[in-house]
Amino acid sequence: QVQLVESGGGLVQPGGSLRISCVTSGFTFSRYYMRWYRRAPGKEREFVARIDASTGRTYYEHFVKGRFIISRDDAKNTVYLQMSNLQLEDTAVYYCNAVQEPYENYWGQGTQVTVSS
Repeated sequence: QVQLVESGGGLVQPGGSLRISCVTSGFTFSRYYMRWYRRAPGKEREFVARIDASTGRTYYEHFVKGRFIISRDDAKNTVYLQMSNLQLEDTAVYYCNAVQEPYENYWGQGTQVTVSS
């Protein structure tokens, strides 16, 4: 059974940092590229970052570039998102996503990140 379980979300002040994790099971993690998405209140889900399998190449949406770092540990079947200099507009539910094209696409249930003073 495929599972993606996010954790590490919480309340943080503007300018603060947080690391969220996504522990996976039920599929060969090392063969999947991993993405983080987020959905802010009243908005559509949006792409945040991606990390490829094997190469570890990373991609970021412009609004997090330089502040967020995506990484993976294939030995632990886990993907991370290190978030720094968090802003109010980063408040959202963050979801991890595992993809092996063309058909395999799995989602976690999300973790809430709230940036507030």
